Amino acid sequence: MLSQVLRSKVAVGQSRYLSTAAVNRSKVAVLGAAGGIGQPLSLLLKHSPLITDLSLFDVSPMTPGVAVDLSHMETRCRVKGFGGPDKLKEALQGMELVIIPAGVPRKPGMSRDDLFNVNASIVRDLAKACAEVCPKAIIGIISNPVNSTVPIAAEILKKAGVFDPRKLFGVTTLDIVRANTFIAELKGLDPSNVNCPVIGAHAGITIIPLISQCKPKVEFTEAQLKPLTARIQEAGTEVVKAKAGAGSATLSMAYAGARFALAVLRGMKGEQGVVECAYVKSDVTEVPYFSTPIVLGPNGVEKNLGLGKLSIYEEGLVKAAIPELKKNIQKGEKFANQ
Repeated sequence: MLSQVLRSKVAVGQSRYLSTAAVNRSKVAVLGAAGGIGQPLSLLLKHSPLITDLSLFDVSPMTPGVAVDLSHMETRCRVKGFGGPDKLKEALQGMELVIIPAGVPRKPGMSRDDLFNVNASIVRDLAKACAEVCPKAIIGIISNPVNSTVPIAAEILKKAGVFDPRKLFGVTTLDIVRANTFIAELKGLDPSNVNCPVIGAHAGITIIPLISQCKPKVEFTEAQLKPLTARIQEAGTEVVKAKAGAGSATLSMAYAGARFALAVLRGMKGEQGVVECAYVKSDVTEVPYFSTPIVLGPNGVEKNLGLGKLSIYEEGLVKAAIPELKKNIQKGEKFANQ
């Protein structure tokens, strides 16, 4: 029974994410697979009939053990583990989708920018390997600060001559998951039936929930709207504080990462109308990267749905976010081009 539940719901949030026929199967790599996000993410992906081969990489020597552990589960997805930096390129051979949760987690008092010096180098090196081994793969970056790590990866791919803006994503799905959950709590709704777009990026004021575009339609007073927006923007800090220094958002991020990865695979296999918000190369605003709802297709970004109609309050949030996001992007680009 538990296995059935995991296959149909836990791994993707709702059963519709597993609706594609089992013949449409793909090769997926998780880089950082032995970590706090990587292990539960790999667990959820192992349940998907969309994946025929799951390649797990981490610098940790325990990574092959994580793969063996997962391989004992009664699903058809094959799992291999690769531990140590010298195994990275082997892990990427033939991969069509690469999800990157690698990096250090946030601790109490740390901002996402505090993670930059360590995680920037990790993403740079992983992007270089992807450029060399699987240059046509779709890449989804979870490693924070996403606002800066995605531009880093883009610059590395550009240097290698393989950058395709349709195939590089910053995974901001957790912001949507949180918005849906918090709105449902306040309105007494089933969170699996709530869909609130979240645009901008993935840190503080750059996280912009479009509650005016939420489905089903919901109404909040200004006194309710401001704290709700602030909670969505600072939800990561809420988890860090609650874990009292023992970690950051790992389980919810793994859930969101799996939801995003499986949506990408569904789009890759030709399913129509697959939409997820994601942080991508964009001309929607004055900054070169921005998260908006994206129609996913065989090559990644099929269509950028843009901002939609914003409320006056949301227009103010976008205006406030742009200067901060511009700095985040420039910081990433500068690092990659040093």
